[in-house]
Amino acid sequence: SLWSTEMGVMPEIAQAIEEMGWLLPTDIQAESIPLILGGGDVLMAAETGSGKTGAFSIPVIQIVFETLKDQQEGKKGRAAVKTGGPVFNKWQMNPYDRSTAFAIGPDGLCCQSREFKEWHGCRSTKAITKGKYYYEVTCHDQGLCRIGWSTSQASLDLGTDKYSFGFGGTGKKSHNKQFDSYGEEFTMHDTIGCYLDLDNGHMSFSKNGMDLGLAFDIPAHLKNQPFFASCVLKNAELKFNFGGEEFKNAPKTGFVALQQAQDGHVVKSSQTGTAKMSEVKASSSGPKALIIEPSKELAEQTLNNVNLCKKYVENPKLRDLLIIGGVPAKDQLSTLEHGVDIVVGTPGRLDDLISTGKLTLSQVRFLVLDECDGLLTAGYTDFIMRVYNQIPQVTSDGKRLQVIVCSATLHSFDVKKLSERIMHFPTWVDLKGEDSVPETVHHVVVPVNPKVDRSWEHLDRKKHIQRCGRRPSRC
Repeated sequence: SLWSTEMGVMPEIAQAIEEMGWLLPTDIQAESIPLILGGGDVLMAAETGSGKTGAFSIPVIQIVFETLKDQQEGKKGRAAVKTGGPVFNKWQMNPYDRSTAFAIGPDGLCCQSREFKEWHGCRSTKAITKGKYYYEVTCHDQGLCRIGWSTSQASLDLGTDKYSFGFGGTGKKSHNKQFDSYGEEFTMHDTIGCYLDLDNGHMSFSKNGMDLGLAFDIPAHLKNQPFFASCVLKNAELKFNFGGEEFKNAPKTGFVALQQAQDGHVVKSSQTGTAKMSEVKASSSGPKALIIEPSKELAEQTLNNVNLCKKYVENPKLRDLLIIGGVPAKDQLSTLEHGVDIVVGTPGRLDDLISTGKLTLSQVRFLVLDECDGLLTAGYTDFIMRVYNQIPQVTSDGKRLQVIVCSATLHSFDVKKLSERIMHFPTWVDLKGEDSVPETVHHVVVPVNPKVDRSWEHLDRKKHIQRCGRRPSRC
């Protein structure tokens, strides 16, 4: 089956899909399913009828099944490897020591912020206390950035206080709000080397292997402080290399990669985020996936789709539940008490059950916001954030929360802002485009010269103007 061999869908789900008549994936399914199965957060936009529901339902079922199977067998499974949380004995950027709109890739090294007006920063998981060390950063686009070193007391806006030191793409070095010319400007494809010499109290930088000379003398009050690798971004993307792979430009004599730092020269960040880790046992009856829909009708359609796709998935069978208004709450509560794996619901009833503790989110590792623009337009932004803040970002077995956002358009300002707050380095799958018009819309151009043809003056508008009866965006 194409679904199994090329898309990575498990045979039991592929069999059910083919029985539904889905012999080939739609464009949105072909793009999104491998990305989601690979452990990534995905933002998707495509037309109604394009298969968006299947694009998230299929991987949700498979990942929930694999999670339950791993728990049965007492293993972490492949999903844990792909989506593990920060490892504090490794050099990587720290998701618990970053600004709100700063995203970190699954490898802990690729960093991004798509905020245009504000700077957002991050520090590494470990810091240096002695010795002479080096790391590299490569710019992936033409956004603005500063990179360098900071102590734990510094703000995340690198180089703007007396505890941090940065070198920016504009060719300026900065410390304590003092910006001075240094070296050269740098941008996309440039690689910046960052040197820290704590034996002599010096910091310096290089561009594409060219030494730019001394940048800073470390002040006396910071000479015994641990220094973290740091950066701050404005609509930019960077890739860190702490020595886990070969440097593009070898460091100067006497300097070694941070990854090779002696244990006695290193301290781990105190920002470990343990409060966000799930300590609930894996046998908890709470759902592994939560799918939020803006309307009762959409929730019913999505649950039906989930049921059809999981028809042959067994050992364990997946338990699902529809949580919507207009249905006796006692039936939903009874199902919750017996345990459920996938919940599909609308905000009103979900909020009731979550706020009263009847629906626990401690085991959720998959959050889907379908028709997200509709949810935000209806005023559910605060509800979404309350839900998100109750879900552990990393579970006790090392699996990271995955977030999928579906929207009529990804070019909505509100959807972009929300994605920056709740998504982890998302991939955009946009099959519509900013000015897209559905194929089902037929354009007709009628040239009218109102001076020559004045018949429009005699039209009875009520009789002659036809409306499709649907809201304008769907006509």
